[in-house]
Amino acid sequence: MEPSEQTQCVSSEKPDGASGLNGHFDGMVKRAAAPGGSGRAPAAAAVADPQPPGAGSVSPRPGTESWREDRTRSVEDNESSLPALAAAYTTILRGLGEDPQRQGLLKTPWRAAAAMQFFTKGYQEKIVDVLNDAIFDEDHDEMVIVKDIDMFSMCEHHLVPIFGRVHIGYLPNKRVLGLSKLARIVEIYSRRLQVQERLTKQIAVAITEALQPTGVGVVIEATHMCMVMRGVQKMNSKTVTSTMLGVFREDPKTRDEFLALIRS
Repeated sequence: MEPSEQTQCVSSEKPDGASGLNGHFDGMVKRAAAPGGSGRAPAAAAVADPQPPGAGSVSPRPGTESWREDRTRSVEDNESSLPALAAAYTTILRGLGEDPQRQGLLKTPWRAAAAMQFFTKGYQEKIVDVLNDAIFDEDHDEMVIVKDIDMFSMCEHHLVPIFGRVHIGYLPNKRVLGLSKLARIVEIYSRRLQVQERLTKQIAVAITEALQPTGVGVVIEATHMCMVMRGVQKMNSKTVTSTMLGVFREDPKTRDEFLALIRS
C-alpha cells in the first residue's frame, strides 16, 4: 500500500462530491470550488479543539469536523419522526406496485422505519461521550492494533448495506484507549449514511483527536451491495481503503509493520 490514503475501488461509480467529510446534515464543513474547474475542491480548515501541551506529531487532517462537535439525533427525534418515515415507506410500497394493505405488508412500513433508525443509530451518539472515561495515561510507546472489527454501514448513494472488516493501529504518546472503544468508534461512524472513503478517515481522525498519538493507521475491506445486487453485479468484488497519519504515513517501516500484522 502507498503511504497516502490508498483507495482500491473496483467500482466505476464515484462519490458525487457534494457531501462533507463528516456526513452529517448539519455543521458540515464547506468546501470552496476548485480553481480552474478541476472538479476537486481544496479542504477547508479543520474545526478542532486546540492541542494540549506536549501533543504528538499527528494533527487532524484539514476538512474534518472535530469529534467533539458530532451532530446527534435523540431518542425523542426517533419517536417524533417514526410516523413520517413509516408514511414514506408506505408511499414506496405503492410506487413499487404493491398493496400496503395486504396482510403481509400491513406493518412493513413501521418495521422498515424502525430498522432504518437502527441502521443509522450512529447519529444518536457522540464520540466524546464514549471515549472520555476510557483514555488512560500509560507509559507505552509500542504499536497497538485491533483488527477484524466487523462493520455494517449504509451506502448513502443507494441506501443499501456496506459490510466488512476494519483494522486499526496506533502508536501511543503517553496515552492509550480502552480496546473496546476502538470498536465503538467504528460502530458510531459506520451506523450512518456513508461512503467508505469518508468512514476510513473519520475513524482515524477521531483516534488522532482523542489521543494525539504518534501515528494512526486504519484499513477497511468491505463489500458494497450496490455493486453486488445492482449495477455491475460483481459478487466477489471488495473495496479496500486506508488512512495513514503521522509516522504511519511518514515512516515506511512503521507502515509496513502495521500492514504485515493486520495480514497475519
